[in-house]
Amino acid sequence: MPPKFPAIDMSVELNCRNTSPVFPQTVVTGENGALANAVIYVKGGLGNYRFDAPADSVVLDQKGCMYDPHVLALMVNQPLEIRNDDSTIHNVHPVPTTNEAWNRSQTPGAPPLTTSFAKPELAIPVECNVHPWMRSYMFVFAHPYYAVTSTAGTFELKNLPPGTYTIEAWQEKYGTQDQTVTVGAKESKTISFVFNAASATRN
Repeated sequence: MPPKFPAIDMSVELNCRNTSPVFPQTVVTGENGALANAVIYVKGGLGNYRFDAPADSVVLDQKGCMYDPHVLALMVNQPLEIRNDDSTIHNVHPVPTTNEAWNRSQTPGAPPLTTSFAKPELAIPVECNVHPWMRSYMFVFAHPYYAVTSTAGTFELKNLPPGTYTIEAWQEKYGTQDQTVTVGAKESKTISFVFNAASATRN
């Protein structure tokens, strides 16, 4: 069973527009325990392949004093657009260890912040220094073979070249799991990851 979390107390911020209780996004599940916000990606096996960054922006929004999405992924040098849909100021504060850290205020109605990351890095926490309950994670990859699950719990890593790969699954509370898979030319494989409460690594 997924853990239950108490609703977030946003009473200190009158401009957080939420008509119903808001809960932490640490563990979000769909039908039959399908797990959202898990990141599935190729961890090893790509060798010397090089990939260009997409020109399309990935969007991180701020709605109801929460980051949306809770987990996002993009490629090195791909544009990241950060929006503020709230009627209150936010302070967007990624805390990377490999990339350059930054901290920027974003007032209501301000234009989106646009940035990018120069190096691959996994699970970069994003905080808001104004609203301490706000938290998100960013994953920056040097390749396009990654996916973030929805509440359906499904994922696809499309167009992998033939080879043997280590596929890793990350989840904020339950940690990581690895599997090895070999894919031939024009071949598809089905794999799955199962997390449970006993595997939790974080509170």
